[in-house]
Amino acid sequence: MHALLDTAGLAGASDAVRLAVLVLASRTPRETGVVEIRTSELGRWIGMSASYTASEVVPALKRSGVVSIDAAEGEFRENTGLECKVLPLWAAQDVVGHPLNLAKKEYATLQRLMEAVMAPGWKHTDGRVTPAGLIGTRTGRGAATDRLALLLLVLEARESGRVRQCGGTVDTKRGRGAATVARLLGCSASAGERVLERLEARELVLRVRLKTGSGMSNRSRLMVPAVAAAHGRTVADDVQEDCEEDLGPDFSDPDVTAGPSEVLEAAAEPQVSGPSVTDEPDVADPDVAAPLHTDHPHLVTPVVDLSLSGGFSGEGRGAEGRQPGHACMREDQAVDGESVVAGSGSPVAEVDPLRGEKPTKSPVDEQEQAGGVAAGAGARLTVVDGRKTQQQGRSELPADLDLRVALAPVSWLWQGLNRWQQDRVVKAAKAELAQLRQVLEWAGQAPSVLAVRLTSRLEETGGEALIARPYGWITHRGLVRRPSCSDVRCDDGARLDTGADCDNCANILHNRRAWRARIAATVAEERPGADEYERRQVVEARMREYAAAEATDYVYRREQALAEQARLATARLEAETRTAAERELAEAEAAERRLRPCGECGRAHADGLCDACRYQRAAQDLLAEAEALSAAAVDPADRAGMHQAVADTREILGTLTREARQRFLAAHVPSGTPGEQDTVRDVVAYTELDVLKQVVPQIRQSALKALAASQEATAEADRVYASERARRWDWPDASEADVIVAARQTAQRARARAAEHLLTVRLNQQRDQNTTRNAQAVAAPASWAQRLATYAARELPGETVGA
Repeated sequence: MHALLDTAGLAGASDAVRLAVLVLASRTPRETGVVEIRTSELGRWIGMSASYTASEVVPALKRSGVVSIDAAEGEFRENTGLECKVLPLWAAQDVVGHPLNLAKKEYATLQRLMEAVMAPGWKHTDGRVTPAGLIGTRTGRGAATDRLALLLLVLEARESGRVRQCGGTVDTKRGRGAATVARLLGCSASAGERVLERLEARELVLRVRLKTGSGMSNRSRLMVPAVAAAHGRTVADDVQEDCEEDLGPDFSDPDVTAGPSEVLEAAAEPQVSGPSVTDEPDVADPDVAAPLHTDHPHLVTPVVDLSLSGGFSGEGRGAEGRQPGHACMREDQAVDGESVVAGSGSPVAEVDPLRGEKPTKSPVDEQEQAGGVAAGAGARLTVVDGRKTQQQGRSELPADLDLRVALAPVSWLWQGLNRWQQDRVVKAAKAELAQLRQVLEWAGQAPSVLAVRLTSRLEETGGEALIARPYGWITHRGLVRRPSCSDVRCDDGARLDTGADCDNCANILHNRRAWRARIAATVAEERPGADEYERRQVVEARMREYAAAEATDYVYRREQALAEQARLATARLEAETRTAAERELAEAEAAERRLRPCGECGRAHADGLCDACRYQRAAQDLLAEAEALSAAAVDPADRAGMHQAVADTREILGTLTREARQRFLAAHVPSGTPGEQDTVRDVVAYTELDVLKQVVPQIRQSALKALAASQEATAEADRVYASERARRWDWPDASEADVIVAARQTAQRARARAAEHLLTVRLNQQRDQNTTRNAQAVAAPASWAQRLATYAARELPGETVGA
């Protein structure tokens, strides 16, 4: 839970948003990571209305970047159905050692825990009723805060139901239990007290005040009875055990005093390592928007030594019972409460510097050692203004290398920030680094450029020691870019990418100076007798008029640019709409075309032409090409030879396709499934087409060889050979044999080109003859006897399967 709540995207989010993230995480299926839930159902889980969830919680989840949401909109464009994915939970899948890498059984346990704590309750259709959880009936204002507080208290509780409370100094008016709830929620102590009171009113949480052996008040205990009951124990059993443990000689640590930090066990984990505790009115305080009046400090600050063995007043002066060395001895508690530990007597009371005795150990060291264990997670809680507490930030810069380089100049200021301020600084630095990466030619320069900017800002200020408010200075002066012109690469008149002076700024400065010189010359001509002061006043007035006109022109140009952007956006939207309409029309036509039967064989849903017919058409084209190649290899004057070559080619191809068809049919085992005949016909047609694709290139090569041996190609090769032999060669060392070899190679290339040319010419002649013949056939249609003979020779779909 703490790993999810400490996500950067939830910083400053309301308790309803944070609780919604936990609810979605508990309902996440491990296989897909996508949670499908309605907005009203999510509102019931967090105790809020459906309208509030749709208008406030869901948009905040989208803005946080922690949850990706695909929403279905209702009648009024509100989010109704949600498909959510908790991104940190999904990103941690299969990451060894990650706290969010949960197993399937852990997801189930988390979901059962959430149902036991805050399930809204359901009434099933079969009459069964699933009761609500412990706080499932709490709805309305502040319900999400109460539910989140109870969930965190349940998780922090031990088997006995006891919640280990926070250590250190707490607000004396609120008590340690309220401070514990406040630190869990990250709100003020007053808000934590109100949450605790509401939980106590529902008897979900108890504050048990123990008694010592003498009957005096002892420490209070924060108990969750439901957790104790789940483990077969009661709150009374734990209270009795605690009373027996507290009967020792040690003096008690009352809840009503700001005593020293409790020294926790070394093996125990810190109870709170989350947000700081502040009294800011904007933190989660659901009942009231602001306190009714200012919290007044105590009139008397109690100073009680809590480390006495017997509780007698004289024991604070040491074993000898000496008198104090001066009037204010051991009365070092500041009036405004600035001391780190309130009411702890001086550790060196037995040593008096006025008597020449030197202390052997610094009291500050002892106090730091006593408070170091209570720090827990590396952040120490300090007293501010006597009543407020804040969580000190990390002393080290972030682990990210880019952030460490960028924030290195302000490392000393970083140590003075609390956790919340450090998170804000990190967020602002990341945003500035992202902008710099878009501007710079090399994105790796962004951290060093930001470090240079912070260094120059510190030099302007005069050093880190002169900065009174580090957080405001870093976020509003150190990190921000100060452009002097409209160029996005300009920062204080310098280019971010090159470090040189900004040319645009120089141009603007030159224009303004030119305008000033022109205006000054005009004023001097108009007012020759005016003194220097009067002319300067007139020049400044006209410069202001020029600046106003320039600003008006800038506004006009800006409006024009916005209008142009709007026009382009409208045109882009229209183009997208038109494209979408065309796409839908094309898809509709394609769907309609897929339903058309085959135009050749009549097969249904064949897109106008089934696969078998398409393959057969391609096979007929290849067969015609093979016959044309065979005829082109024969002398056109030899008509009988051409017909014989075509007949031989047709016979060979027919034999090859028939053998391929028989091999497939012999290997095919009929299954009797619907549509098997169509499938077999498609495969047979494709087999025949594949055979033709392999044989036609071979026929083409045979035709080229035959044409290369023709008289035309031979004559061309002889002419090229003779011309090459007669040409003068520029080879200085060429012999007669080398010249002959080169001439023969050139002649062979000429022969191949002549064969290609002859083949192309003869194929074109055959194509023209076929075109003429087809035109004559169309002009004089065939008789019905010829048509019927053609139709009878065509194979039917069932004949192939039957064979």
